[in-house]
Amino acid sequence: MKSRFWLIFLLGVLLGGCGSPTPPAPTVTAALPTAAPTTDFAAPKSVGAAFLAAWERAAYAEMHSLLAPSLQAGLSLADFEQAYQTALESTTALTVTTQPQQLTIEDNQAWITFETTWETALFGNLQSSNQLNLLREAGQWWINWQRSTIWPELAEGNNFVLEYQVPPRANIYARDGAGLAIPSSIVTVGVIPGEIQDEAVLLSTLVPILGMTGEEIRAEYAGQPAHWFIPLSDISGEKSLAYDAALSLPGIERRESPGRLYPLDGVGSHITGWISPIPADAASAYRQLGYRRDAQVGIAGLEAWGEDILAGQNGGRLYLVGPEGDYLQGIAERRPAQGRALHTTLDREWQQQIEQLLGNQQGAVVALDVQSGALRALVSGPGFDNNIFIRPTAAWQRQTILTDPTRPLLNRATQGAYPLGSVFKIVTMAAGLESGNAAPTTPFYCPGYWDGLGVANRKGCWLTSGHGNINLKQGLISSCDVVFYELGKRLDYADPEILPTYGRAFGFGKATGLPELSEAEGLMPSPEWKQATYFEGWATGDAVNLAIGQGFLLVTPLQVSQMLAAVANGGTLYRPYLVAKIGANNTHPEQITAPQAVGQLPISAAHLEVIKEALWDVTRTPSGTASHRFQGLEIPVAGKTGTAQAPGETALPHAWFAGYFPADAPEIALVVLVENSGEGSVIAAPLFRQIVEAYYGLPLTPLPESP
Repeated sequence: MKSRFWLIFLLGVLLGGCGSPTPPAPTVTAALPTAAPTTDFAAPKSVGAAFLAAWERAAYAEMHSLLAPSLQAGLSLADFEQAYQTALESTTALTVTTQPQQLTIEDNQAWITFETTWETALFGNLQSSNQLNLLREAGQWWINWQRSTIWPELAEGNNFVLEYQVPPRANIYARDGAGLAIPSSIVTVGVIPGEIQDEAVLLSTLVPILGMTGEEIRAEYAGQPAHWFIPLSDISGEKSLAYDAALSLPGIERRESPGRLYPLDGVGSHITGWISPIPADAASAYRQLGYRRDAQVGIAGLEAWGEDILAGQNGGRLYLVGPEGDYLQGIAERRPAQGRALHTTLDREWQQQIEQLLGNQQGAVVALDVQSGALRALVSGPGFDNNIFIRPTAAWQRQTILTDPTRPLLNRATQGAYPLGSVFKIVTMAAGLESGNAAPTTPFYCPGYWDGLGVANRKGCWLTSGHGNINLKQGLISSCDVVFYELGKRLDYADPEILPTYGRAFGFGKATGLPELSEAEGLMPSPEWKQATYFEGWATGDAVNLAIGQGFLLVTPLQVSQMLAAVANGGTLYRPYLVAKIGANNTHPEQITAPQAVGQLPISAAHLEVIKEALWDVTRTPSGTASHRFQGLEIPVAGKTGTAQAPGETALPHAWFAGYFPADAPEIALVVLVENSGEGSVIAAPLFRQIVEAYYGLPLTPLPESP
């Protein structure tokens, strides 16, 4: 949408022409051929060709230099250029091409007829027949320029008028039809200092309404002229109406303008995004699409992804008026195309509840329909109120957000890349089973540590006392690190490509294909990648680290949810999506998004069933790492804890819990990540439970006290 179109138009030289006999009589040439012009001031055809060629290149200084000296003295380059720029702006012209026709010479005057084609953003091609006048001064030919040279009817005093017809921006809706982005009035609340009667009352009234302190409010109008309107803050039309009586105090004034509203203080702000004035570096691209200079366009999220859908297409009417503004004639007209609404897959109420449960923690929650890939919730924390990007008086809030070290604008659900920790053991187990290097009952022994790479490289299990004798399925249930260290080593000895290959097949190391939002690819390390990146060979230790979701591995919460959804539904990887339906308008029918399978997990139904049983046992058997967190929950849940080491010697690990529910008839895959917070079973699993309870409208189980 923000691409640039660079067009070069070449004009032919006017060739031919001969002198006139005495007595003088007009000489007319045939249609003029085209070739690269070389200006010869002794030949009118060469001067005319140079002028028209320069016009096509918008080389106004070059054009101005070809005007008769007597004209140049009275018409500055700035005024000359402005005449052309105004015409281009008024017609939405992107390019002008010319086609010279005939040359006529009579004494010291000459005329070149030519055709012009104006390629416009709004009206297509506009064409006109015109005449270029020349005169001879001091033995040289020059352009005898008039405003009608631009367009025949642009005689002195006549002007183009463009009336835009801008369709209202379409809405964005949640799954239940509730608005996520809707039209609303914006009310700027301000004061007129000279009309304040009781400052104390005024300040005490405005503080709770505007969310500013009395000192902040007073500082805005202190020292300002008494009769000026001093804007303080913007509120919605609904809020203005609710506080109508309070905001009618002497000295308070409200000014209303049409705007956009993101309800509930911007629920789903990372998804919805926001609109803002056209950025300077995109002005040219939007102009080519027929936008007004003062248009508001989508900058992020669905507002940006669906810009052409939501905005529709501008229409307009182009006509000529006389010096007094009287209508002369119509030139072109185009009807607008209405914007089309976006109907998302989001459950707005659940989304809002999850945002409140995550609070200001840095992390992410993703909820995916396991049978389609439809995103039911996508939360990134900390969040922000996207309304601040459309409120003219919220500059300080925008600056606060932009400089916040917690990076609230980052969509951690799709763009955050993290080590996955023990959740990756699902992939390692699948690789072991399918490659024939392990069976569900393959025995292991865990003394609390593992010396498989030598005593000098001893690795500990999270359970320092050890799990004792344990098989592979039990190892997943209890998340025994020793089991998966050993399995990673065996897989690497069999073939170093096995584990990376399964990781990619389970959706890691590549984007999920979510159409509407940008996403990180993450990183699935492999022998080839390590050699290309570090110029080092792959070591067995790399495979051992990868087997427990550590080492170089980086994943997004969205990728993890896609994997868990595939596990839950029997092995199909679906492309996640946010827009369920695009509404109809006067030119397009309704468009419904169909689920799209993008892959199949490389695992047999029997082996997948073993993994699913183990994931359910994580939450329901005494040896499960999260069983104590789900006791008493009437909804069966399957899942896997993850505690991923984060960079930094003193950094707390990232807490994961990834699963699906109901475990016996899966509907939703749910992934919870809380950055640098502690263990998955302590931090993420209890939050996962609360989110499930919120989904079913159950009372929320209190979170455990911080350790």
